[in-house]
Amino acid sequence: MSEEASEDSRIWRIVLDVLKPHEPSLPEFAEKLGAMEGVEGVDVALLEIDKETETLKITVDGELDYSRIRSKIEEWGGVVHSVDEVVVGRKSIR
Repeated sequence: MSEEASEDSRIWRIVLDVLKPHEPSLPEFAEKLGAMEGVEGVDVALLEIDKETETLKITVDGELDYSRIRSKIEEWGGVVHSVDEVVVGRKSIR
């Protein structure tokens, strides 16, 4: 792939496995993600909960910057365990 083609390519969807503390709450966490520049939609599903943490499956759609999303999740006390799916291209395949 040429550099020119990769410059036009964007991340349109990313699915993350995230561990976070109970605060911020799940709705507040989702709203913060949804308010980020380039984000068009967020789906946050609670997979597991224990005494101190929550494990989440997070799907984010839009024109995305993964490093910025990861940094914000870390700023809010979370840790990205894995990137489970990525959709990339010059246009969305939705």
